[in-house]
Amino acid sequence: MKIITVIGARPQFIKAATVSRILREKKYKGVVEEVIVHTGQHYDKNMSDNFFDELKINTPKYNLSVGSCSHGRQTGAIMSSLEDVVESENPDWILVYGDTNSTLAAALVAAKKPCRLAHVESGLRSYRWGLPEETNRVVVDRLSDILFCPTVLAQENLLAEGHNKNVIFTGDVMYDSFVRYNKAINHSSVMHEYNISVGTYVLTTIHRADNTDNKKNLASILSELRSIAKKNEVILSLHPRTKKMIEHFSISLKGIRVIKPIPYLTMISFVINAKAVITDSGGIQKEAYFSKTPCFTIRDETEWVETLEGGWNQLVTPNNIFRAVDNLDMNKYSDTLYNYHYGSGDAAKIVVNSILNFS
Repeated sequence: MKIITVIGARPQFIKAATVSRILREKKYKGVVEEVIVHTGQHYDKNMSDNFFDELKINTPKYNLSVGSCSHGRQTGAIMSSLEDVVESENPDWILVYGDTNSTLAAALVAAKKPCRLAHVESGLRSYRWGLPEETNRVVVDRLSDILFCPTVLAQENLLAEGHNKNVIFTGDVMYDSFVRYNKAINHSSVMHEYNISVGTYVLTTIHRADNTDNKKNLASILSELRSIAKKNEVILSLHPRTKKMIEHFSISLKGIRVIKPIPYLTMISFVINAKAVITDSGGIQKEAYFSKTPCFTIRDETEWVETLEGGWNQLVTPNNIFRAVDNLDMNKYSDTLYNYHYGSGDAAKIVVNSILNFS
């Protein structure tokens, strides 16, 4: 059996690493061949190549190098190049992750080939139809032969939409990864390298277009962060897209500690040891939840609704971040009921076994 794995963005590298590790086990040697295709959707070295080294992902056989452009152009460019790869490799399956343009493009290619399509992270819904990621999720789920659900709610969403075949609850492969690597991280070394102390800083990431490409929103967010920085150190891991827009709009970063995008294991350590996290990233919302670190998400909805339970994650607007963080009561969280919504750390095994035993 041959599987083409299509990835293009940071969270997909993490998810694919977990499943690929299972596929490389001795018992699957000679049974399954995995061909990794990197679309190049994330093309910055810190956002891409370093993850392959750190997570020990096999070097992609193909890099489509599509780079950054509009949604339609990017999706079309990936499809055009990926069609040639699929014609050459003739896979039994295309395996996709999440809700990016890479995911959508690969799903459309699989449908037209045709070959079977497996979607890891199926069933997530924000119910905000204008959001590109929401469109991608719905279309990819419609085209998939197997739908792997990270949560019970995701599974229920699909059943409510009429998907009644091959809808499988797996748990979240990112939780698999978190459990594995948390044991391997030398947290003291990370804190020492960056000269920070446990529980004294607020970690921040911003990258979504709603927040970065709107001058008013971006200026408000950074103003709120500067206010927070008067009481707590604010560390902003600066995404290339956000950096570009901050420079374009000439917005001040005074008082905020800015660092370049950091490796995955370092990010996990940062999240675990932070006083709180401020983000608009879906993946980091979950990593904060896994870490039992309070999180403030700069969005008006989240597909990871389970993280909102007990206040572990709170949705905030660009102009009320400071107030939310300032009202943070750390004592509340020690007594908060914490639910393990994201499986038992064996999601990747379920994914691999389900594909191999599909009939």
